[in-house]
Amino acid sequence: MKQYLALFVVFVALPSHAQLAPQQGISGEVSLNAVITSSASNFNVEGDAIIDSLDNKASSESQGLIAPLGNIAYTFGEELRQQVYFGTSREDVAVGTLAVELGYKHELSSGTVVDVSLLPTVISGEAWQNPYQLNTARKETDITGNAYRLKLGSISGSNFSLDLAYARSNVEDDLNAGTDLARDAEIYYAKGGYRFIVSRTSFLMPSVTYIRRDADGRASSFDSYGADISWVNILGKHSLVVTAGYDRREYDSASTLFSKTRSDDELSLFAAYEYPDVMGWKDWSFISFAGYGDTQSNLRFYDESSYLFAVGLNYKF
Repeated sequence: MKQYLALFVVFVALPSHAQLAPQQGISGEVSLNAVITSSASNFNVEGDAIIDSLDNKASSESQGLIAPLGNIAYTFGEELRQQVYFGTSREDVAVGTLAVELGYKHELSSGTVVDVSLLPTVISGEAWQNPYQLNTARKETDITGNAYRLKLGSISGSNFSLDLAYARSNVEDDLNAGTDLARDAEIYYAKGGYRFIVSRTSFLMPSVTYIRRDADGRASSFDSYGADISWVNILGKHSLVVTAGYDRREYDSASTLFSKTRSDDELSLFAAYEYPDVMGWKDWSFISFAGYGDTQSNLRFYDESSYLFAVGLNYKF
């Protein structure tokens, strides 16, 4: 479920813990962002198609793009306690996670916000048919699948939250199918967090995460344990969210290609900024964000790093 600093190209703002919307009906926002990204990974299909060793570090690939994204919601019901929505939530983006969702929220009388959603794109992407193929050009294929999510926010009116998800991932034409590196998998995700209020304009959000990936190949299966902390601060019109995270992944067994069982350590840092009513334009915000991720594995082939920087404008309606 966690996105490793891919295209987090949407707006950012503080999470909302009041009513679901200020009024009944349709609301939303859209952003237009100029983004620069860079990634070094042997699994990046934008990278080198031909590799000559499983002990080489990946070369770095950079690109720039313009990315329009946003969300739309319809809020209804008694005291505006129900909402259907499509898009990427501010809460996710503020801490560096991109997940397009189609979902439904219901705020219970206890204060708990129940949020169920389908994530149709978070699993999908492109991959190499055989990322370990040497001295000949590797061919691309598609990754397909869906993810399903249940979030419980402000549990019983408290500052606790829980985020659960299940996903199924399928690699089409996987040339490693039937081996210990087969990649079709079921993924289970759980994250618990708490919001500490530091002042009227600042708070901290530490959280812990567990991920289990049950792949068809044992060398592609792992348990992941992680922790992150977000600092949210408002200074006048300026909003800033900074998130730092660490994850440890332990794989089930060694593969026939490598002599050791894989283990990874991942560090990430993400910062997001928003300034509303830019140049006096009502409902328009200037936004900017930057992120860095680094994965160090005991097997050099799996080392990865990435960064991004983006600036843009967001319009709220």
